[in-house]
Amino acid sequence: MPLPTRQAPQRSEPGQTASGPAGPRRIHEVAAELGLTARAIRYYEQMGLLRPARSGGAYRLYDESDVERLRAIQALRDDAGFSLADISQLLADQDAANDDRAAYDATADPAERRRLLADALAREGRHVALLRDKVARLAAMLEAAEERRARLRAKAAEL
Repeated sequence: MPLPTRQAPQRSEPGQTASGPAGPRRIHEVAAELGLTARAIRYYEQMGLLRPARSGGAYRLYDESDVERLRAIQALRDDAGFSLADISQLLADQDAANDDRAAYDATADPAERRRLLADALAREGRHVALLRDKVARLAAMLEAAEERRARLRAKAAEL
């Protein structure tokens, strides 16, 4: 699943800067749209998973990239079962990958390009290790569930 990129926050008033058809939205609008609580969204921000823009009145304003990032956080947490610490690492790695991609394109220096590629390989190594660990844990859970089911079937057959 490609992860969304983190956009630099900008100060604006609601409706002033259109970041999509709906423009910037406040926290309660985004929470209602995604089925989250405002408290959860604030917590994600506190953990550094999200950096919404602020209005002149200090309201949090969420553009479409923020909403997509929240959807990715939800999917990684709820659908894939990742911890928030794992999600934080995955998002930080994705943000670094996007920065490195831009730096790679901006330089012609072979040494710098090799360094950027080495960083990317290390990040992908972490990503693969995290995914393999998740698969191994899920495989162990599946095996345990299948064993329980086999025991239940054996007891049912005895009756």
